[in-house]
Amino acid sequence: MLSSDHQAQSLAARCSLVGSDDPGVKMFRAETHRVVTPAQTMERLRPMLPAMGITRIGNVTGLDWIGVPTVVVYRPNARSLAVSQGKGLTLDAARVSGVMESIEAFHAERVILPMRLGSANDLSHALNLVDIMAIPRTSAMPLNHHIQFLWVQGVDIVTGDSAWVPHEAVHIDSTLQGRINPGIFCCSTNGLASGNHLLEAISYGIAEVIERDSTTLWGLATPARRDATRIDLETVDDPRCRRVLDKFAAAGVATAVWETTSDLGVPAFTCLIVERDEDALRSLHSASGQGCHCAREIALLRALTEAAQTRLTVISGVRDDVMRGEYDRHRNPDQLRYVRQLVHDQRAGERSFQAVPTFSGETFAADISWQLERLRSVGLDQVVVCDLSQERFGIPVVKVVIPGLEGNHDFPKYELGKRARAVAA
Repeated sequence: MLSSDHQAQSLAARCSLVGSDDPGVKMFRAETHRVVTPAQTMERLRPMLPAMGITRIGNVTGLDWIGVPTVVVYRPNARSLAVSQGKGLTLDAARVSGVMESIEAFHAERVILPMRLGSANDLSHALNLVDIMAIPRTSAMPLNHHIQFLWVQGVDIVTGDSAWVPHEAVHIDSTLQGRINPGIFCCSTNGLASGNHLLEAISYGIAEVIERDSTTLWGLATPARRDATRIDLETVDDPRCRRVLDKFAAAGVATAVWETTSDLGVPAFTCLIVERDEDALRSLHSASGQGCHCAREIALLRALTEAAQTRLTVISGVRDDVMRGEYDRHRNPDQLRYVRQLVHDQRAGERSFQAVPTFSGETFAADISWQLERLRSVGLDQVVVCDLSQERFGIPVVKVVIPGLEGNHDFPKYELGKRARAVAA
């Protein structure tokens, strides 16, 4: 068996995306894992923002009393969402988080990879196609192997071979219609990621796809099974996670965390926050956040900070995909009462944070090798990476597609996949 170092080198070589001598060494580990610091990333990105239509970065942290740094990033002429969010333990980290999310969307609106138009039956004789029945899809349109739609070329990083996936599962351009965007597959940002290094982007893209799968499976489990995954917050020993938990407590916000890690064994969490006490003069909505990462402390930190970001999203009112009905639902007194009871439930919360699996490689190639090993452990042996990077910017942006994993079950008319059906049954 190959050592982890040799596995990492082998991975980088067969990806055909980077040189085998550049495995993506992690030089920043303060609140996430990156090859450079947030400040260095922002310094590099800032001159490119106007060319991508990014006009403003707004600091909205002060609109809430929690104090987790949160920003909004504006891209007025977007072909998808015009406003992105970013969060972190520092303002630098929040800015980079928001800007990178906006940059990812810009690239995914303009896919410039080789494409083919045809049905699975027609193209399978000449091209290596993914199993379309294993890609997250909707019930809005029937799917069979005779339907013609666009395909886009990617790389299967398990084998290094070319692999073709439905274009609709890669792009997020909401202006497209017809066979270019037929409404068959889930057109979303799931698996869309960027980084300072291509392997950094790929690792985070894989983590996001695993996170959505884990969240969907956990949400379909029985209440008793979900209760058993609630984390005893007193066992959380990571100082950065504790800092955010202390901010919640000081702001009068009650917190509950559940481990959503699936059979893959890659750490994942969901977090729910709500005002501790019912107060008609301080009736703020509840908010949730999810996180997934090889390292359990980073996964939890992402879930905690995303919950704070989600709450600020509604408070600021700037997100262009939050409809009026959602504001009303979140502030519904009965809904808030239910959430408050759920968070305050003292019968749950026996899962120790230290019992959650974890892994932390020295390089992103090592992290990806571990992620691929975990996927293979449940019979998933294909991971397709579509490199959306544009030469004029030189920012690594990818869309990761993993056939067999579930998508976001909140997607309109989402069709449950094999894994979800097994849990639901």
